[in-house]
Amino acid sequence: MVEQSDRAPLLDWEEIPPNELTQAVPAPAKENGSESNPPDGRSLGSTALAIGWNTSSGGPASVTTIPSVNRSPHIDHPGPWDVPSPIHADSRISLKERLGWEEKDQIVAVFVVTFDTRSGNMVEWCLPQDVNLDGVEFKSMASGSHRIANDFIYFRKGCYFGLACFANMPVESELERGARMKSVGILSPSYTLLYRYMHFLENQVRHQLQCPGSYSPLEAFYEDKKAVLPPAGNGLVTACPTSAWVPAINRCMHPEMKITHPAGCMSQFIHFFGEQIMVLWKFALLRKRILIFSPPPVGVVCYRVYCCCSLANISIPGIGVSVPEFRPFFYINVADIAALATEMSYVACTTEKIFEEKKELYDVYVDNQNVKTHRDSLQPLLRLNGVDREKYRKLSEQRQLLLYTQEVDGDCTSNEEDLFILFFMEQNNRIFQTLSEVAASADPTLTAEHVRAMGLDPQADRTFLVDLLELYGIDAMLVIDNPCCP
Repeated sequence: MVEQSDRAPLLDWEEIPPNELTQAVPAPAKENGSESNPPDGRSLGSTALAIGWNTSSGGPASVTTIPSVNRSPHIDHPGPWDVPSPIHADSRISLKERLGWEEKDQIVAVFVVTFDTRSGNMVEWCLPQDVNLDGVEFKSMASGSHRIANDFIYFRKGCYFGLACFANMPVESELERGARMKSVGILSPSYTLLYRYMHFLENQVRHQLQCPGSYSPLEAFYEDKKAVLPPAGNGLVTACPTSAWVPAINRCMHPEMKITHPAGCMSQFIHFFGEQIMVLWKFALLRKRILIFSPPPVGVVCYRVYCCCSLANISIPGIGVSVPEFRPFFYINVADIAALATEMSYVACTTEKIFEEKKELYDVYVDNQNVKTHRDSLQPLLRLNGVDREKYRKLSEQRQLLLYTQEVDGDCTSNEEDLFILFFMEQNNRIFQTLSEVAASADPTLTAEHVRAMGLDPQADRTFLVDLLELYGIDAMLVIDNPCCP
């Protein structure tokens, strides 16, 4: 006799506790070396410490000098390509765990989108009924989705983030032209908890395909999870209380995004782009507008958007408060053109090739593994130099050492996600630590020795450094001899 749950069917939307998840889900299979996208990147087999971006804006352009006692041990006597050691358990405690603070569910809308053969994409049902969902019918069902069986999509709608699960089911219906396509999605002021409901949304979209018009599970879900938003203001719910911004916490103040990619989001991201990750890293630090093109499925590409943002992590207080916010837009389409035109810095992905012609909307265009820019001033940043390649090689070696340690010693306190994310964060910290110290010194002159200590090439990275000094408002003079002159 099969024991039945006392819960209503399809209402199991709660997240599986991490300890139960580890026991219930087998470890993902090792990669076979292929860089192509997996057909379904949503196995709940791994999570990652996800460190996003600094949400501060405005403030003075001056750089706060950080006392040397706050520096990371990796920055005290840095070599050009120092790589962080494997992460220990105590270094992987998230900000909310340190503060005893937990973000609450804030679901502001739930909706069903369908494809109608006469009207096209349309919102079929939603709660609350008066919520503004203009454009969501195209954000939650990506262009070209009719060629795939299922997908998941992260997107932005005004000040909210959305997650939708799409499915395409063959039907014997002339009216539906042989296929029924729907998406079920939710909106929230933050993307950090949307991952909790991926499985529920996948179940619900299959349910909607098989039983169109049956909305009671979605109604119950919304009643259980609906947001209690502030009565005034723009409806934004902050990801972290203001009291968390204290100098004592020398960690990056970025939201968390659990990764449901089988082999880990950041690991797949770096394997896909290879050495080109160093080019994307520089563009991310310079807060450029980065647009990633890829045909459907778009779910794994949304994770690449997130990973690009993670490359720009800086944990030194006071750094980056005067630069544009590096915002993930996730999936975009032609309906977002007006919104993108006003953005100074963002990362987004699209399935619509027409965006390549809209050069005024982006600085960097990524097509598959090809990173390019139409701006002459950014062309030098596309060229990898010897320091970049050596740094990538050291990072790859560190990854192999980590995997060996896990296999031989059974070390479960470290993972690839932490290694990659902290590698770039420490590299960024080293750069800005050096720059701020030089700017605060009696002789604010940046020499070739300083540049090498930051892990950069004095000649090949000159353009990058000049742009960095200007963007972050760092009052230092770059004096490096030109090798072409006597």
